[in-house]
Amino acid sequence: MSSNHLVSVVMSTYNNEDTIETSISSLVNQSYKNIEILIMDDASTDNTYNICKKFEKTSSNVKIFRNQDNLGLTKSLNILVKKARGKYIARSDADDFSYTNRIEEQLNYIIIKNLDACCTRAFRLNTKRKIPGYSYYIPLKILIKYKNPFVHGTLLIKKEVLQTLNLYDENFIYAQDYKLFSDLLKNNFKILNMKIPLYELNTKNNISNIYKEQQKYFADCVRKDINPEKYI
Repeated sequence: MSSNHLVSVVMSTYNNEDTIETSISSLVNQSYKNIEILIMDDASTDNTYNICKKFEKTSSNVKIFRNQDNLGLTKSLNILVKKARGKYIARSDADDFSYTNRIEEQLNYIIIKNLDACCTRAFRLNTKRKIPGYSYYIPLKILIKYKNPFVHGTLLIKKEVLQTLNLYDENFIYAQDYKLFSDLLKNNFKILNMKIPLYELNTKNNISNIYKEQQKYFADCVRKDINPEKYI
């Protein structure tokens, strides 16, 4: 199926000089060409910003922004979504990378299935283990009560749907993806996981591992349907 909808890819990065080039390259080289790539450098202290600026000079669809202070992932993503011009918003993380056909396959899937959003499975970097694994086969509305069943970096969603939910909940400086997915399902938006992996995911030294205690607290707040108070 052919489509020409503009897709806005949003990425926030902080001190990812070792991985950011591979990550951005995977987006610049997508088979689907009607995309804009919006990247927020969240006040990095390494060479990340300079690497990003090189892509902006060579790729007309790459736009780089920079926070003067470190605002965190949630606020940075919301800034980018507000700047996005696309009908669809795609996510990508600065230490992961997308397969060349990712955006094309997901956009076709959303249109064919008449969805509001979709994610894909992913391979863990190095191990090539699929995630979600066996839990992929459990109904999403059951699984969401216990864990996040989606890989946030693979999200493709209609911008108007994000706007209906008032974007990412800025009370959730961690587990903002789990909160978003929970709200999508709670409000009966149509979202599915594609069976095929279209993404490779870093699970070492990422936010989830470095801030395990905080992640757990905010995830518990999602499961209990309460507003977080700690760490705010």
